[in-house]
Amino acid sequence: MTTPHLHRTDPPTVAGERTMLEAWLDFHRATLAVKCEGLSADQLRTASTPPSGLTLLGLVRHLTDVERAWFRRRLGAQGIPPLYYTEDDLDADLRVGEDTDPEETFAVWRTEIERAREVAAARSLDDTGLSRDGTPVSLRWVYLHMIEEYARHNGHADLIRERIDGATGE
Repeated sequence: MTTPHLHRTDPPTVAGERTMLEAWLDFHRATLAVKCEGLSADQLRTASTPPSGLTLLGLVRHLTDVERAWFRRRLGAQGIPPLYYTEDDLDADLRVGEDTDPEETFAVWRTEIERAREVAAARSLDDTGLSRDGTPVSLRWVYLHMIEEYARHNGHADLIRERIDGATGE
């Protein structure tokens, strides 16, 4: 099993707003990949600690659906369903089983990132989509939310990785 390597570059300290937002989001996307690098399929499916069932692979699945939801479904108004969760089971994306294939999971994640970039590239920061409850949200807001979402879950990923093999880092 080869986990994906996304080149992680420090975001610029001086740049325009859009460049800065995109750089920080890409930094956090790559950070998640770094947290998963070098692990076996079983390690990627290893839960953090009871009673939590949170796994690195579950986080990748969750963030795949988050990318899909905010960029394609909400901002792009594409009538596509979630990949891993349902309205009846909103946490299904976080659960993985022995049959959850890491290579397939990472491939789908990379695809959703590319599709998110395509949707965003065609819009200004002020362009809007609709949140689940119908509230208008700008691309700027989506970028900020995605940075927050990845940052929070990268903290979880750091703790899970440390439990698996002791590796820590930013």
